[in-house]
Amino acid sequence: MVEDESREFPAALAAALAGGFDYDDGNGVDFEPFPEFLSAAETTEWFRSWTGNPEVDGARFRVFGQDGSGGYAAFWLVREGRGPAEQPVVFLGSEGETGVVAGDLAELLWLLAGGLGPWEAVAGHEAEGGPRPDAAREAVAERFAPGRRRAPDEVVAAAGAEFPGFDGHVMSLTR
Repeated sequence: MVEDESREFPAALAAALAGGFDYDDGNGVDFEPFPEFLSAAETTEWFRSWTGNPEVDGARFRVFGQDGSGGYAAFWLVREGRGPAEQPVVFLGSEGETGVVAGDLAELLWLLAGGLGPWEAVAGHEAEGGPRPDAAREAVAERFAPGRRRAPDEVVAAAGAEFPGFDGHVMSLTR
């Protein structure tokens, strides 16, 4: 297991998650941010339980929140030498669903601004009438990721295209 790095969120992530999310009985975003990254020990415990594999650790994940059923959103640390903000964002659901949500933190900001959370991005679920853009999160995205604006479906498609092997990789670790 790796030693814990700072558990504090990057400023952009903290700003985007501030105030929480309104699930609105299934018509909003189903996401519950944590106050800080899970520790390495907590992440390893979760990942071993999720995979059923006592030999894996959670060193490649920096978990920052969950959906209402307990699925986790995390940065997947696959870009060597880069911090969490430059890593892809993934979702590992409580029912085994997996997927790459965004290519990096900047793309996650625009996904959230467009009205989708990590679970909705992976599950293909949109609130009745489609995603509801969030003006406060749009202001955060403009502040921290100017010039990177993308619609939520474009964010998810680009991330999936860049990391097509994520699902297979994670499933290969399960027992």
